[in-house]
Amino acid sequence: MEPMTLVLFIIGFILLTVGADVLVRGASELAENLGISRLIVGLTVVAFGTSAPELAVNIQSAWANQPDIAIGNVVGSNILNILLVLGVAALIAPLGVHKRLIQWEVPMMIGVSVLLLLLVLDGTLNRWEGLLLSCGIIFYIIFTIKTAREIDEPSDENENEKKDGKSGALHLITQLIFIIVGLGLLVLGSNWLVNGAVAIATYFGVSELIIGLTIISIGTSLPELATVIIGSLRGEQDLVVGNIIGSNLFNILLVLGVTSLITQGGLAVPHAAIVFDMPVMIVAALACFPIFFTDYLIERWEGALFLTYYAIYATYLFMNATQHSMLGAFSSVMLWFVIPLTVVTLIAFAWQDFKKVKD
Repeated sequence: MEPMTLVLFIIGFILLTVGADVLVRGASELAENLGISRLIVGLTVVAFGTSAPELAVNIQSAWANQPDIAIGNVVGSNILNILLVLGVAALIAPLGVHKRLIQWEVPMMIGVSVLLLLLVLDGTLNRWEGLLLSCGIIFYIIFTIKTAREIDEPSDENENEKKDGKSGALHLITQLIFIIVGLGLLVLGSNWLVNGAVAIATYFGVSELIIGLTIISIGTSLPELATVIIGSLRGEQDLVVGNIIGSNLFNILLVLGVTSLITQGGLAVPHAAIVFDMPVMIVAALACFPIFFTDYLIERWEGALFLTYYAIYATYLFMNATQHSMLGAFSSVMLWFVIPLTVVTLIAFAWQDFKKVKD
């Protein structure tokens, strides 16, 4: 492996992060000027901005005929967004969860995750199925905008004061420039990142699916991580949680939808992703229900639980890739002890909270 490949791989990470940050800044300011609530901004504009790296990487992967990276990137990012990113955010400060997310977005996230698994059971995500997913994101955006009035927030007169004349036009142009520059950096960064990842996978004999599920997904989820850390520190809880749930919806509906549309013959899906990684993604989505529902708050211990499970998932991927001798024992302990205990605990907490709300 040439040293320049590794250098370009690292630069690709940096460009993705910087590009997403610039894109999110421009898009968020543009949306807030229209008086949209923070939750809606997180569910749509910021979610799209932070999903742009996944989209850029997947388009590049489709053109380079690397479907394992494309699938691993989206599935790995969705798992990482919930278990790692939300876990880190909750450790910084307990996160309040808007009731709207429990009523609409979390069920949608679970539903599209299950739908994706059903669509790929034959081993391929074809163009018609990609079109279905792509139409889904359009309907989601329309639905979100139409129901935005239910959660309108009081606006700060100073922040939302209308700019007129040259000042307003200049401000608008600046925001559009931010968006265009951010997209350009994302495309360039994704190109170098994918090329570097393939070279690294080939050099170390690691499958492209594992690279996509770990290194690529972490790299393309850095914008979400940066967003939630900053948002948590600033107390922007609706923006933080909305960004993660919205990003997961965009990843499946938009990113995989577009990827399968532009891939000749449809997107081939690895068997390992169907039987293991996608079910893990669904379980992570399902875990949001009891955790979000308990006092509509993600406590620090629940964030720590999310982080623990991501560490376990990453450990399993490593042991499976290297065929470690302890893989069988590790899997048995997780399957028959840790996971059932966690499920029972979460259900008990959710039931206790449900009774409290009912009373």
